[in-house]
Amino acid sequence: MSHYKANLRDIEFTLFDVLDRGSLLGTAPYEDLDADTAHGILTEVERLAVEDLAPSLLDADRHPPVYDPATQAVTLPDSLKASYRAYVDGGWTALDLPRELGGTPLPPSLRWAVGEMVLGSNPAVHMYASGSSFCHVFWLLGTEEQRRWAAVWAERGWGSSMVLTEPDAGSDVGAGRTRAVRQEDGSWHLQGVKRFITSAEHDLTDNIIHLVLARPEGAGPGTKGLSLFFVPKYHVDWATGQLGDRNGVAVTNVEKKMGLKASTTCELTFGEGDTPAVGWLVGEVHDGIAQMFKIIESARMMVGTKAIATLSTGYLNALDYAKTRVQGADLARMGDRDAPRVTITHHPDVRRSLLTQKSYAEGMRALVLYTASIQDAIAVGRATGADTAADEALNDLLLPIVKGYGSEKSYALLGAESLQCFGGSGYLQDYPLEQYIRDAKIDTLYEGTTAIQGSDLFFRKIVRDQGRALTRLLTAVAEFAKDDAGTGQLSAERELLAAAVEDVQGIVTAMVGFLTAAAAEPAAVYKVGQNTSRLLYALGDLVCAWLLLRQADVAAGALANPPAQRSVDRGEAFYTGKMAAASYFAHQVLPALAVARSLAEGTDTSLMTLDEAAF
Repeated sequence: MSHYKANLRDIEFTLFDVLDRGSLLGTAPYEDLDADTAHGILTEVERLAVEDLAPSLLDADRHPPVYDPATQAVTLPDSLKASYRAYVDGGWTALDLPRELGGTPLPPSLRWAVGEMVLGSNPAVHMYASGSSFCHVFWLLGTEEQRRWAAVWAERGWGSSMVLTEPDAGSDVGAGRTRAVRQEDGSWHLQGVKRFITSAEHDLTDNIIHLVLARPEGAGPGTKGLSLFFVPKYHVDWATGQLGDRNGVAVTNVEKKMGLKASTTCELTFGEGDTPAVGWLVGEVHDGIAQMFKIIESARMMVGTKAIATLSTGYLNALDYAKTRVQGADLARMGDRDAPRVTITHHPDVRRSLLTQKSYAEGMRALVLYTASIQDAIAVGRATGADTAADEALNDLLLPIVKGYGSEKSYALLGAESLQCFGGSGYLQDYPLEQYIRDAKIDTLYEGTTAIQGSDLFFRKIVRDQGRALTRLLTAVAEFAKDDAGTGQLSAERELLAAAVEDVQGIVTAMVGFLTAAAAEPAAVYKVGQNTSRLLYALGDLVCAWLLLRQADVAAGALANPPAQRSVDRGEAFYTGKMAAASYFAHQVLPALAVARSLAEGTDTSLMTLDEAAF
């Protein structure tokens, strides 16, 4: 039996009933799509995820990739290769390619709905198959000649890796020392070492394209001095697509990890020995960090989606177990020795745990798909020539929340709630939860740690934007809180949402005040630094509550109509569950934002004046 449990019902409900993504179908640039096609895609991906992708998740963890230092090659387990081939042979990588490269473009919202099921069932498959996504970015950024290379890359289905991190630099990308030297033929020779590079070596494709940040000889320090280079594992005759000699880039180590073992994490060495590592400047422009961020932004969306998908299947596994695990009597009859034994879903604390998991999993799924709906607007705007600046700013604001908040909450809940429902059995490999937790921890770390996401949210996405995107978001939430949507229900929850908007605004106001004060008293910026993660979590809770209550509004309307009048009858239990999750989240989570605001407003700098010896 598959470990993976999809929640296609909730995905479709959120996409079409709440976010109205069906209105995009059949219109430019998605003229070839209709509702039946979209439903067919999601249904087939659910089958693929359960039947073809999920089976290798556990096996590849127990039998991870093998690195041979002598040949510097990696061999993946056969089970994972079979899952990868099922995904690729089904044509699913085409969803990440433009029509010009033979792709089948989908609205980002539908594409990330597909991504959730792939990432939830077997994230390594999605990561190894990301070559098509990277190819698309290269096609967008490249010269006309390089676009022809991208066409060969897409046709051959080659893999790819994004190559930023260096051993001594870590998250400080601007401290990178890998250098590039221009050659007479227009190519560049790279020299240096990179670390923590995902999918840099495997035996799934016959070539791998590395997109590498390096510092051209004579360039200045920091991130502004970096450029992006196209470096293939094997040289290519671009006229024929035939592979030539091995390039001078080698995998010199594959990390042994806590989790996500099926995904190779490599050390790459460029230009060691007599064979140069030959690369080409992407787009023939020195704009590396901006170019790489095109990939990083997608990667951060992927990480958040992966984390949330894992929480969803973890919750559904816990729910199934709780429905069948018989233990103890009902608490109301605990003094009655003759009381029948009940399943643990009858116990109050288990119900609290399950509803906590449900509300977060469904709220954060809505967060991902709402963010993707903003990406829909950007895609449509670009296709029609409209101004997309405001939507791009809102997407930028939401991405650190998807990645940072989504990964932290998912990891915490998987351990504190999902596994806990299994008791001691959850600690065993008899159930997938122990692997889910190991695999999910990395989500809080790579593509920018949570601390980096919080800092990015405040300094780049709020302060640098002068609060425009944040104001747009908070205004939408506040207006919803004031509107009863004609149902007259959930009024108490709307009041809690309105208060939460004020609390989030209070946190932001305090932080901006600290930042302003830092002009005269530099140590005041430390007060900002202590609250960036707090703001990240508060905004995540607020947006999830808003989206859950939007879902509850739709559910209330569906319950008020006779079944014959419903466009899609999903059953009363489903709608009742949506209302219960929204109400629970509003009452149990939102009041804590007042405490977060109080803590933020009362921040001092004593933490920073404490002598290190006291730690």
